[in-house]
Amino acid sequence: MLNKFVMTMAGLRLLSGTIEITAALIMLRLNQVDKALLVNSGLAVVGPLVLLTTTAVGLIGVADKLSFSRLLLIFAGVGLIFFGVLKK
Repeated sequence: MLNKFVMTMAGLRLLSGTIEITAALIMLRLNQVDKALLVNSGLAVVGPLVLLTTTAVGLIGVADKLSFSRLLLIFAGVGLIFFGVLKK
């Protein structure tokens, strides 16, 4: 039997991939750079949101197996990823 947390994480990633492929098809259909950039800008929201949600679901799934200090390190790592990506 599959773990419900793994199923949720995989489902979120499949949803994210479907959104990405749909956006690519929309870009091809529009065939204009300015409109393709608008579609791409919308995807900039989806990626980090899926990363955070998937990570949160995974952490909830292993929270009872990890010590509090390890959970803090994981949260710090995710925070540093976002800091590095969003830093101007």
